[in-house]
Amino acid sequence: QVQLVESGGGLVQPGGSLRLSCAASGSIFSAVAVGWYRQAPGKERELVATKIRSGITNYADPVKGRFTISKDNAKKMVYLQMNSLKPEDTAVYYCNIQMPSGNYWGQGTQVTVSS
Repeated sequence: QVQLVESGGGLVQPGGSLRLSCAASGSIFSAVAVGWYRQAPGKERELVATKIRSGITNYADPVKGRFTISKDNAKKMVYLQMNSLKPEDTAVYYCNIQMPSGNYWGQGTQVTVSS
């Protein structure tokens, strides 16, 4: 069982940056994949970015070139660097880690992009 806690969300102006962090309660060295998803009001949860064990990353088209996912096994952390934020990036962001033992989610962190 792995517990995930996200942090780093908040209110930011358009064009600004935020870095989301996801702290895992246990080792994530053997993770099959790590990812970030988001859910805006009235919409379904959608994929933002994933990174598989081999290191290959995948980004949703709306965030390509602006967001970067990374993983630090030693610190048991997953990050999402978000640059050039837009109002349409406003959502609750969720961390996801797929382990051999199961699929785990954090509780989410709110990101609001507004002037």
